[in-house]
Amino acid sequence: MSADGIQGNQTSTAKVQQALRDRGVAATVVEMPASTRTAKEAAQAVGCEVGQIAKSLVFRGASGKPYLVIASGANRVNEAVMSRNIGEPIERATPDFVRETTGYAIGGVPPLGHQQPMAVWLDRDLMAYDRIWAAAGTPFAVFEIIPADLERAAGAIVVDVK
Repeated sequence: MSADGIQGNQTSTAKVQQALRDRGVAATVVEMPASTRTAKEAAQAVGCEVGQIAKSLVFRGASGKPYLVIASGANRVNEAVMSRNIGEPIERATPDFVRETTGYAIGGVPPLGHQQPMAVWLDRDLMAYDRIWAAAGTPFAVFEIIPADLERAAGAIVVDVK
């Protein structure tokens, strides 16, 4: 079976569900029949605004450290702004770097429960919503969460990302 097969998906989503439980978050991972790989697809699948999708984006600092930015699906991360927030130049991480540091492939990277600990920033725009949706380990799995709960569970710093 391939890395993207059924068995792998169950393992990835189970890891995310366990990470949520470990952090005291009462959110449930849901497998969707349609893709949730992009913010637009995820919003269509769950029936919410694109802005309510919390997309987990991994960046690589000049030092080689991984950084996670949880951005609203409606926003594009301004790398210059985030470099100032982080304190070093950053660039979008390669798919291999993302998998190596998080344990997940692009399109399913959750906002918590990563293979390596990393500093996390949360888009201030997500805090305006009562509920948001985040990836849960595969391009077909998501979970719904209160923004303040995600901030706490991910150990995130709330910032403007655009």
